[in-house]
Amino acid sequence: MEKGISDRIMVETDRIILREITINDAPAMFEMDADPEVHTYLGKSPIQTIDQAINQIKYIRQQYLDYGIGRWAIVDKSTDNFVGWGGLKFRTEEVNGHINFYEVGYRLLRRYWGQGFATASARASLTYAFNELQLDAVYAMANVENLASKNALLKSGLVITGQLSHEEIDCDWFEIKREDWRSSLQLF
Repeated sequence: MEKGISDRIMVETDRIILREITINDAPAMFEMDADPEVHTYLGKSPIQTIDQAINQIKYIRQQYLDYGIGRWAIVDKSTDNFVGWGGLKFRTEEVNGHINFYEVGYRLLRRYWGQGFATASARASLTYAFNELQLDAVYAMANVENLASKNALLKSGLVITGQLSHEEIDCDWFEIKREDWRSSLQLF
């Protein structure tokens, strides 16, 4: 393990662990973000080197220090395998009329698509957001064409409240308020 950097568990469910991302996750991050299919709806180019994956991890780890939150590693409890990243990100730039807000998101290795990990991660992240951070609202965005991601967010209790163009991508804008999240728990 990299010296001085923890991989402490932030959230644990019956199926997944959400823990801090470390440099040790670089090979899996590289595999995920070098895959062109993973980037289909992101409007970004796949990374080309392991150093780029390491830089992404350093960026995420800096968010832990700067904002007390950042994306976490999603780990399948049954195999202890890195599935992707998920969790909350504190956004300081203006997006869809919001600034200084928390966004829930995820990105998975392709071999884990369609297995419910995105939904599990989003639900666990929302539980953390509302129970631990005591947030009033959480937001998300998904490419309007990314039906799987939109479905995961909807299954997690978020609702589409609008559309926007973000980084030249047409996106649906999702949100969930604390009181609506409490009501949505009865559906799970």
